[in-house]
Amino acid sequence: MNEQLMTESSLSRVDSPAAWYGRDLRHSDSWIEELTDGEIEELLVAVGDIERRGISLLEMRRDDFALPGLAQRLRGLAAELDRGRGFWLLRGIPIERMSRRDAAVAYWGIGLHMGVPVSQNSRGHMLGHVTDEGVDMRNTDSRGYQTRVGLPYHTDSSDTVGLLCLQPARSGGASSLVSSITVFNEVLDRRPDLAHLWFRDWYFDRRNEQQPAQDPFFKGPLAGWCEGLLSIRYVRPFLDSALRFDGVPPRTEDEAALLDLIDAITNEDGIALQMDFRPGDIQFISNYTTLHARTSYKDWPEPDRKRHLLRLWISLDDGRPLTEEFSSGMLGLGGRGGIPPVPELADPLAGTEF
Repeated sequence: MNEQLMTESSLSRVDSPAAWYGRDLRHSDSWIEELTDGEIEELLVAVGDIERRGISLLEMRRDDFALPGLAQRLRGLAAELDRGRGFWLLRGIPIERMSRRDAAVAYWGIGLHMGVPVSQNSRGHMLGHVTDEGVDMRNTDSRGYQTRVGLPYHTDSSDTVGLLCLQPARSGGASSLVSSITVFNEVLDRRPDLAHLWFRDWYFDRRNEQQPAQDPFFKGPLAGWCEGLLSIRYVRPFLDSALRFDGVPPRTEDEAALLDLIDAITNEDGIALQMDFRPGDIQFISNYTTLHARTSYKDWPEPDRKRHLLRLWISLDDGRPLTEEFSSGMLGLGGRGGIPPVPELADPLAGTEF
């Protein structure tokens, strides 16, 4: 959004179900969606049908994974992500009765009833494996999901991101959520002189996942209004590491002040909601209204007990409209299309092998 074209409403507090405080939800289970016995049975039958027919994850279509009762509930939950509170936890996937592949089939099928999976990295992984690969996060080729370190609050490059817990960590690894709409409101209350900077172009590092001949960074705003909906993206490490490139201007004092204020607000008591994952839990969040983080963790020594989550990035069927300026990062960060695979790096199985 051009700063000269911003209206008074663009710099007003946002009254929305997505503007929540963690302190108001800590003792509530309103965000936990328990599967019924009937819905669990539907999932088991649908998984069995996929296995009998020999359909791979990448070949699966929504009609292949029939959920007579659960499908309607999932459509409603998708709307809750996009236009409501912006997150929920689905509990009850019976992974103790499933192989890991069967659990992935159930998870993928749930995602198909909300939208279309998109690529999560330059290797074209449609099904992400969130586990410690022993890489160093200080390396600009690394992504946080490949490590066991704590991750700061951020958004991902799709309408929504989902995590299925196969195996929790020995200790730590808690998921923490913050309403980015609440952060916007708090910035406006405390430093209204900085609020216009949400809508200015910023530079994001592509973390060496760009296409051939593409710049290693892109620019776009942190926030955008479209048809009455405010969408926000924020990845501080990628904003900071973009400064290493020629062609990226140094940060102004006001820009640094805004980023520092955002980080300070997200870490204040009462802002975040923290949750631990049980095996079989699925967390879905909106990348436009919810920031997510993770505490550091310690793993089990046995390889088959290592913390292991499966991740989906989904482009929702009826996803919210986005401005052209906000969507300018579709081939980088914050766009609903994910990160396109780089031809020479693309994995033909897209991370779906077990």
